[in-house]
Amino acid sequence: MRIRFRNKIFLIFTLLITVPFLVIAFLIPNWFSSLIKQQTENNTLEMMEQYSMYLENVASQVEDVGKQVLVNRITQDWLATEEVSDDLSTLHFARNEMNELLTTTTLNSTNHLNVSVYLDEEIESRAASFSDWYPAYLDHNERWTGAHINENLPPSSKEFNNSFIFPLYEVSTLKPFGIIKVNIPTSILESALDKIKIGNGGRVHLINGNGENVLAGPTTITKEVIDKSLSQIRQRDEETGFIEISSEGKDHIVFFQNAPIGDWTLIGEITSSELFAGVNEIQRRLLYTAAVIFVLTIITTFILSSNIVRPLVNMSHSMKFLEKGDFESAKKSMPDSKNRRDEVGYLMSSFKETIDRLDTLIKKDYESNIRRKDAEYKALLLQINPHFLNNTLEIISGLAAQGKNEEVVNVSVYLGRMMSYSLNTQDPLVTLGQELDYIKNFTEILKMRYRNAITIEIEEDPQAKAILINRFVIQPLVENAAKFSFIDKNQAMIAIRTKKERNQLFITIEDDGIGIEDDVLKDLLHLEHEHANNILTSKGTSIGLKNVIGRLKLHYGDDFTYSIETNKNQGTKITLCIKVKGDIHDA
Repeated sequence: MRIRFRNKIFLIFTLLITVPFLVIAFLIPNWFSSLIKQQTENNTLEMMEQYSMYLENVASQVEDVGKQVLVNRITQDWLATEEVSDDLSTLHFARNEMNELLTTTTLNSTNHLNVSVYLDEEIESRAASFSDWYPAYLDHNERWTGAHINENLPPSSKEFNNSFIFPLYEVSTLKPFGIIKVNIPTSILESALDKIKIGNGGRVHLINGNGENVLAGPTTITKEVIDKSLSQIRQRDEETGFIEISSEGKDHIVFFQNAPIGDWTLIGEITSSELFAGVNEIQRRLLYTAAVIFVLTIITTFILSSNIVRPLVNMSHSMKFLEKGDFESAKKSMPDSKNRRDEVGYLMSSFKETIDRLDTLIKKDYESNIRRKDAEYKALLLQINPHFLNNTLEIISGLAAQGKNEEVVNVSVYLGRMMSYSLNTQDPLVTLGQELDYIKNFTEILKMRYRNAITIEIEEDPQAKAILINRFVIQPLVENAAKFSFIDKNQAMIAIRTKKERNQLFITIEDDGIGIEDDVLKDLLHLEHEHANNILTSKGTSIGLKNVIGRLKLHYGDDFTYSIETNKNQGTKITLCIKVKGDIHDA
């Protein structure tokens, strides 16, 4: 299938401009995405590790403060006094010393730590105010608490603390007395956490094993993402890393770092769309640019088509008329080239002149060829008559020499009918029925000559009688069949059959003679590729068969084929095949 020139130009422009832009629109964003992902991973995990180290430092300081308070002499004396003394003044003095110790410890801490000490009986009385953290410590020994309001400050302050719970006991006897609660302002942990950035919309939280935020406020990461993340983190051995999770139709990248405090985990989350928002915007712009280039390609193709391709297309249509020999339509389909001064205009003008010249030359050549073809055909037709007449006169001469006057009269009648038929050369075509009537006259002459030594069978297809064929295509073949049948035999059998099958007419002449020699057969089959004029001038044996083939080839061209089947001393079968349309050949 041919591709139109306009489509070729469009295809070339698309491949050279639009396709590279589309490739860039996908390759560059993918490359940027991998770089951004790698850089985000490295930076985020590095900042998480630094924050983890910070938490470890804070946790170490908190634990040290708790231990210092526990082992301090003032704390131990206070516990002993609380246990054994009922003297109010003694108790008051010990409690004041303890308060001064806690105040001093708070003032000396670097992270604004606040230390509280609660005896068991005080805890029981204030259990309601400890509901945010004490049950977890009591039931699960969770020594690090989530963010809660500092119970030692007025409710109006709204200051959140994270605390470390240290057991309060007498060092010498290990007898428990309560708890030491070291409070860390949540704002300190939050300010350090806020320094961790993940892209433009990433979120980082410090959560406990239940997925709850241990700092103030709820998490901005959905519970589904947190639960899936914790489930995968617990299955991995790494302390830090990242995982990819799909939730609610979005792809999430989750970074994690196991904190050195309790079961806390540092989790950072960002969706792929947020992380690669800039890259996606670049890709969108590149695709928009590719679309604009594609539209410009269509416009450019249309302009080129109007100025170059369309005239060439019109010339192509004109050439199709030219192929059919329709020169008038070829001229009409050519566009006007008077106003064009470019190469296309020159090409169109030259093509018009070529059409005019071809029209003139072909008309002259056609007339000359018609005259030549008619001359060739009549020469071929005349070639039959002397050959046939010579054979027939030999038959009459032989019968006359034998004194068979009645037979001479009969042969003369048959000959007269045949001569009347053959002398009509004005119309080279006759119906197959007329040709067979002619052959019947001819076979009667043969029977007269050979008497009972020859048998001739004629099978006619009634549907084929009206088909037009060339004159004298059967008689030379029957004559040759009779001639070569009596070379080595005293008896001859000749069969003539006609058959119409679909759009083909088959004429078969079959004999039981000596057959055809291999070299002669090869020469006869080679006639399929020879010009009719060459057959006319050919010499040698089988002149009648060559004559028939030459005339049929000259008239029917590719619509005529033939086949020859021969076996030595067994006979020959010649089949002529003519393509017909309906009942009448398209002459």
